Amino acid sequence: METRKQITVLLFLMSLILALLPLTANRSFKGSPAGLLEEVLQSEASFSADQVAGFIVNEAADVQLFDLRPSGEYGKAFIPGAVSVPYADFIRTDPDIWLRDRGKRMILYSSDDTEAAAAMAFARGLGYGNTYFLKGGIDEWIETVSDTEFEGVRITARENALLETRRRAAGMYNELRSLPDSLKVKYLETRKFSARKLDGGCQ
Repeated sequence: METRKQITVLLFLMSLILALLPLTANRSFKGSPAGLLEEVLQSEASFSADQVAGFIVNEAADVQLFDLRPSGEYGKAFIPGAVSVPYADFIRTDPDIWLRDRGKRMILYSSDDTEAAAAMAFARGLGYGNTYFLKGGIDEWIETVSDTEFEGVRITARENALLETRRRAAGMYNELRSLPDSLKVKYLETRKFSARKLDGGCQ
């Protein structure tokens, strides 16, 4: 219930922001705050940490991740394949810059649900139905995927497959985090947003 209240407040603030922004063809708000709130709360509007880990491991070409946290936080740790688009930039600029490829699922994440869900509602309100958010944000992804450990004696085939996907995604995440600063800077330069970079999906 607390999440619903937070998202309701954010949607209200978003409607104020939109009222102050000059509208263009790409910035005509099409959804009502109540309808968008219901959409955000539907399970189809989000992906779990395990689903995102699967996309990363399988290099899903129809998925693009966006990290909405400030660029400094992104520089310290980010989910593999994500490009940095701070929340303020995301809602201030023409959404077509980020979301124009309607054939891809654009997954937004921040530290937790609140900011990413609001950004998704904002995008869907402008007609971008190909946007989703990562449930629990990067904090949930780290807890579920990066910090995962097997506990127990027996494991089913399904549990083994899930654990293997988590381990592979965590390995990619930890490899990026452990890069020396000089190499990390070079890598982050390649991950700066560019329309051409989005052609390859999750990498």
